[in-house]
Amino acid sequence: MSKMMFDYTKSILERVSFDPVLFCKELEKAIKTLLPYEMEQLQEWLLNFIIEKPELKPSLQLIKV
Repeated sequence: MSKMMFDYTKSILERVSFDPVLFCKELEKAIKTLLPYEMEQLQEWLLNFIIEKPELKPSLQLIKV
């Protein structure tokens, strides 16, 4: 079940990545729902994802990288 939630979260974040404000809102929701080890996975994914989309860099502050 948790793998499904993590994958769902990633798909949502990918879909809203065109809008940095919306991306941050969805990331905040994900932070509230994901388990600690899933947050580690999300942090790794986010670091790689933001390389291609530098406008999303402020979202890193939400996960305290």
